[in-house]
Amino acid sequence: MANRRKRNRIALTRSDHIFNAINYLFLSLVFLVTIYPAYYVLVASISNSTFVNSGELLLWPKGLHFTGYQHVLSDPRIGTGYMNIVIYTIGGTALGLFPSLLAGYSLSRNDLPGRKIITAFMVFTMYFSGGLIPTYLVVKSLGLLNSRGIVVILGSVSVYNIILIRTFFASNIPPDLREAAEIDECGNTRFFFSVVLPLSKAIISVIGLCLAVGYWNSYFNALIYLTDRSKHPLQIFLREILLTQTQNDIADGKMASAYKKMVAVIKYAVIVISTLPIMCLYPFLQKYFVQGVMIGSLKG
Repeated sequence: MANRRKRNRIALTRSDHIFNAINYLFLSLVFLVTIYPAYYVLVASISNSTFVNSGELLLWPKGLHFTGYQHVLSDPRIGTGYMNIVIYTIGGTALGLFPSLLAGYSLSRNDLPGRKIITAFMVFTMYFSGGLIPTYLVVKSLGLLNSRGIVVILGSVSVYNIILIRTFFASNIPPDLREAAEIDECGNTRFFFSVVLPLSKAIISVIGLCLAVGYWNSYFNALIYLTDRSKHPLQIFLREILLTQTQNDIADGKMASAYKKMVAVIKYAVIVISTLPIMCLYPFLQKYFVQGVMIGSLKG
C-alpha cells in the first residue's frame, strides 16, 4: 500500500524543491516575527527589572523574578475585576451570538418577506450611528446606568457578524436539506436547532471567539456607564495599577527609585495576566476557527 502511494505521487522537480524551501524559510521568518513580541513579554515579566530596563534581555529570562506578578496579584481589585470580566464575557458572548444566529439564518432564507429591505436598514446602521451622547441619554432614560446589564448589552449584536453568519448559512445549508426536512414535517424551529446549528460549529466558533475577545478587552463602556467600582472589569483595575502607583505614593527615595525600575516589569505582568486566559481558548477552537475564516473565500 505504501509503495503504491509513492508511485502515485507527482515527482517534484528541482525548481519545486527550491520554491518549497523559500516558502518554508519565508513562513518561518514570519512566524518568528509574529511570536517573538509575545515571547518577549512573557520572558520580561519574570526577569529582573535591571536587565529589562537596560535592554540586555533578548531570548532567555535573566535574574528570575516574580515581583511584577506578586505586585499585581496581591491587589484585591484583581479578584473583583476577574469576576466581573468573566460575567461580561460569558453574558455578552451568549447574548450576541444567539440573536445573530437567528437573524443570519432568517436573512439567508429566500422566502423571507422584505429580506432585502431589512438587510438595507441593517447595513445603514453600520455607517451611521447616533454617537456617544445620544447613546448615553438613551441608556439613562432606560435606567441602565451603573448596571452590569448595560456592559453586556452594548456591542453584543453586530451587523457585520450577522452578514458573516448569513453568508455561511447561504453557502453551507442547501435548500434541498430544508425541503427534505419539510417532507418529514420538520418545522422551522426544529430544523434550526436540530439541523442548522449542529452543522454550523465553524461560524459559531469564529463569532463566539471574536465576541469573547472583544468583551474581554473592552473597558470603554464600563468607564462611561459604571460608577460603582465593584462592577468595573479587570482592564480598568489593571490600568489603575499602572497609573496610580506613582513616585509620590512612596516616601522613601530609594523605594521610589526601586519602584520606578519595576514599572516595566509590572507592565509586562499586566499584559500577561490580562491576555493569557482568553488566549487559552484558541487551541480548543482552532479547528473550527480555521474553517470559519474561509467563509466567502470560495464560491461554487
